[in-house]
Amino acid sequence: MSNIQKYRFVCTLTFGDIYGQIIVWLITITLSLASAMALMGARRPIYALATVGLIILLSLPFLLFAFVTTLLNHIELSPVDAATKTKPIPGNVSQQEPVQATG
Repeated sequence: MSNIQKYRFVCTLTFGDIYGQIIVWLITITLSLASAMALMGARRPIYALATVGLIILLSLPFLLFAFVTTLLNHIELSPVDAATKTKPIPGNVSQQEPVQATG
């Protein structure tokens, strides 16, 4: 169990990485509801509900697979040397010294 301290775990996932997947899911839901509204005028409205359920049921595993694989692709494990072990620096923080005013 002591080996876990020798690695740094970083998740670099941002909203932009999954933005396209969310848009595709919203389009799928919109088309599903549009087809349900079109079938609602038919003699058997149960077909409308079955259509929505079937589309969501069949598309959900693909969406989940896309999210999980995207997340796993953005997980980084980097080894940490025990001699130079310091606090982790966030990715967007500059390592420059702050400027001091003279007066």
